[in-house]
This record gives sequence, structure tokens and C-alpha cells, in this order.
Amino acid sequence: MSGVGLVIVSHSGKLADGVVEVAAQMAPDVAVRAAGGLPGGEIGTDYESVLAALEQADSGAGVVVLYDLGSAQMTAEMAVETLADPDTAVVLDAPLVEGAIAAAVAAQGGSDRSAVAEAARSAARHPEVADTADAAESTDTGTEEGTAAAAAPAGTSGGGARAEITLENEVGLHARPAALLTRSIADLDADVRISHGGTEADGKSVFSLMSLAARKGDTIVVSASGPQAEEAVQRITELAGRGFDE
Repeated sequence: MSGVGLVIVSHSGKLADGVVEVAAQMAPDVAVRAAGGLPGGEIGTDYESVLAALEQADSGAGVVVLYDLGSAQMTAEMAVETLADPDTAVVLDAPLVEGAIAAAVAAQGGSDRSAVAEAARSAARHPEVADTADAAESTDTGTEEGTAAAAAPAGTSGGGARAEITLENEVGLHARPAALLTRSIADLDADVRISHGGTEADGKSVFSLMSLAARKGDTIVVSASGPQAEEAVQRITELAGRGFDE
């Protein structure tokens, strides 16, 4: 794996492993490592475990560290300070689960460490997402998901592009499809906006997309501007057409 790595520091081994599992699903090519609990399985944080996770997660592009409670922050900072180059890692005060997902998606898209860290911090600015995600996930009954999406042809105007897409996958823009959409356009020079129900979201922010609460049967409007606007709209339309690969 290459790119920015992530380390999840928690007092609970199960909690750290769970966050890593979710983040890895959103960003399969990112090194996400857990450092949770004490070596014997007790609740607590272990300096050696954090140090080992830092070393495993760093492929040369640096590491972003997230933690659950104050003493976990202290342990993480101690481990970072003892690295050969402490500047290769940064310990963030950001929401653990939401921050890890946002950071993982940014890292998957090739962002540098500063951008990955900012993505994690920005998760705190979307408090409505937790309820939205829960509501969307609750519609997933484990049945076979719907096929693709119906999309109106993309149009262009003044260097921009636009398309209307009716979501046909079973759970709409819940966490995984939102992450896939964000990743699909991360490398493009385009400002992408997605609208639904009078609300507009940043197409390159997974939590902004999830806040739309767009479900199966809803129509979203994708608009883009910039040098690669048409490519951005085309990628999103094709991704929706594949049912977000679910």
C-alpha cells in the first residue's frame, strides 16, 4: 500500500478494530492500523502497540492518528515523539469514526497528509450525518440490491456539465456509495455539486453527500464546473449506472 496511512488509537481493542474495518471498506488501498487496548486484552492504551502501528502504517507519505479519549491522545503523542522523524505523523483531535472514514477516503483519493488531516477535522462540521447514515443503513435488509440508476443525459453549459440521476440501488447514497462517488472524482480538476431536496452537497466530501439523505428512487442533480467538469459528471453517471458496484 502507498499514500498516507491511518492509525486508530482506542482504549478498546474491539473498538479500534471496528473503526479500522469500516474505514478499510471505504478505502481498500489505504493502510489503516489499529492500536487498541492493552496487550492482555484489558481496557487501556499501550505505547508499544501504537508505535508498531505507526511504523506499519507509514509507507513514506506520513500518518494521521485518531484517538478516542484523552489518555489515548497522550499515548499517541508519546509514540509520535519517539519516531526517527516525528514530523511524519500527526495526532488529530477529530471525531473517531467519522474522522477515520473521511480521512481514509481522502487518502484513497491520493491526498497528501495535510489534506487527509483536514478531511478528518471537517467531519466534525457535519453532525447531521450520523442520523442520516443510520436512517439510510436501516433500509438495507440484506436483499439483493437494485440495478444501477436511471440518468438523464449530461448537458454542458459555459464550461460546466449537469445530469439528473435517479438512484436505483437499494439504499441510495449511504456510506459506501458516497465514498465510491467521492473517490471516483477525487483526481479531477472540477468543482462538483450534488443537489437533492433543496440541499446541495460537495461531491468530494463523503459526509456532505451522506447529509443529502438521498435514497432509492430519489433524483439527484449533479452539476460540475472547471476544466474536467464533463469527465466528473460522466464518471458519476457511470458509477450510478453500475449500481455503485454493490
